[in-house]
Amino acid sequence: MKRAKLDKTHNKKKANLDKTDTHSAAVAPQDVELEEEADDIDVVEVDVKVEVEEDHVKMERERWSEVWKYYTRLPIGIDGRERAECDRCKKRYICETKNGTGSLRNHIPKCPRRDNSDITQFIFAKSGGSISINSTVFKPERFRELISEAIVKHDLPFKFVEYEGIREIFSYLNEKVTTITRNTAKEDVLNLFKREKGKLKKFFELLPGRISLTADLWSSINTDGFLCVTSHFIDEEWKLQKRILNFQYMPPPHNGICLTETISTLVTNWGIDKKLFTITLDNAASNDTFVNLLKGQLCNEVALRSNGDYFHVRCCAHVLNLVVQDGLKAIDEGIVKIRESIKYVKGSSIRKRNFLNCVKQVNLNPKKGLRQDVPTRWNATFLMIESALFYRRAFFRLALTDSNYLDCPSNEEWGKLEKIFKFLEVFYEVTCIFSGNKYCTTNLYFPSVSTVERTLKEEIESSDTFMKIMACKMYEKFSKYWSEYSPILALAAVLDPRYKMQYVEFTYKKLYGSSFREHSDCIREKLHDLFGEYVIESPMSYRASTVSTSDSSDEELCLQDLTEDFMKLDSNANGTHEEMESQA
Repeated sequence: MKRAKLDKTHNKKKANLDKTDTHSAAVAPQDVELEEEADDIDVVEVDVKVEVEEDHVKMERERWSEVWKYYTRLPIGIDGRERAECDRCKKRYICETKNGTGSLRNHIPKCPRRDNSDITQFIFAKSGGSISINSTVFKPERFRELISEAIVKHDLPFKFVEYEGIREIFSYLNEKVTTITRNTAKEDVLNLFKREKGKLKKFFELLPGRISLTADLWSSINTDGFLCVTSHFIDEEWKLQKRILNFQYMPPPHNGICLTETISTLVTNWGIDKKLFTITLDNAASNDTFVNLLKGQLCNEVALRSNGDYFHVRCCAHVLNLVVQDGLKAIDEGIVKIRESIKYVKGSSIRKRNFLNCVKQVNLNPKKGLRQDVPTRWNATFLMIESALFYRRAFFRLALTDSNYLDCPSNEEWGKLEKIFKFLEVFYEVTCIFSGNKYCTTNLYFPSVSTVERTLKEEIESSDTFMKIMACKMYEKFSKYWSEYSPILALAAVLDPRYKMQYVEFTYKKLYGSSFREHSDCIREKLHDLFGEYVIESPMSYRASTVSTSDSSDEELCLQDLTEDFMKLDSNANGTHEEMESQA
């Protein structure tokens, strides 16, 4: 009897299960349609659990959406609908499968009790099937700081913040943006400058090495004078760095005394008056007076190396420009014709079209273009000659087709221009080397200037009278500034592993013949003296003097040992070089 009752109960449950499966199959298509119509449905069905009870069967889906990190699912309410509660503000939303999780996701960035310091409080923006995290925290202070940085970086006017279109963009991005005026933007930029200046001053205090300066003074188109001072140094990671220390209006007079007062005050305010090594200037007469006065002040404070012997460095690019400009004056006639030819072609659109037709007729590339020179920069003249030589046949063609074109150079003048171009190519390459701003150029001075001097001497000894006259004028100006090579820049070549002392001696021997030893010995002596100064102030000698229990005998012994090792290394290298020369 009992067994029959159990069989009856089992058959009843099996019938209910079959009825449930039939009902699920009938409802499934409708569920699919609801899921397709729902917005941003983010539900992953991973398993189906069937709970067989006595009267009904309940189906439950496990959900893996990202939003469930911020919500708690609640039991089914009286109305038979399922809800989820926000873990922060306790607000409830319907979360049935057919409705999706769009409303839950939209609430996350708007939750009034979200924790801004938690990475999980960033919104999840769905794009391309992947979830990206974007910050929704608006900080007015950071916003104004970014505006100040943008004004400085892009040279924008302070009125930029008052543009109607810009304000509309800001309001569209965030309704909490408070617009500012041009005066507020000006104050923000000045505050940014003060903060950055304070950081840089602290950085200079901790900088272990010395600082080299470059300064330039010029007049604008409205005759106002401006002064720019830039610092160059090697940081702790042995990388070349530069920082603009000052860019200011410089009232007249622009003499050496005024420059001394201005730059002396500047370096004192920055706290680098005890850390200066060199200052690089152009060759104006007022700069010579200024350097002598400033060097005297710093030497009185014992702030310079080697009593200021290496303090003044002449701008190599400027000297080279003066040298080449003197040479170009000797061939001014050919240069003038090229300059006038290019001006004629660029004078009107009709002439440009006629010249392009001539270029096509002689099968030349029209994309290279003609270059107009600048009187103050000789390398622009070099590029002008290069472009004119490329379109030489086009100019001949233009002279035949246009009777108004009268400045076409003759064959003889074109031949001279070709020789000038090959001769000046060396100077152009050296100018490009000196003009680099992302790498050290001090070690490249000696090999570059020696190459220029050898080129000039070769042209002076050549049989071409025209080139000889030009080279003589250039060498005269060269000797005015570079008759004696800068010792500190020659030392930089010695410290370059590619050159060392052997290259300096080799170059002097090529330039001065049997008297080269006098010049090389002078460089070697200055190198040893400078090395000795650094040894005295080095941390090694400081530790040796502090650890010693006697007087300064240990420090002197340390200095003597280091100097002897350096002298021995230098003499061994010199002997090796002489052996190589004798074998050769």
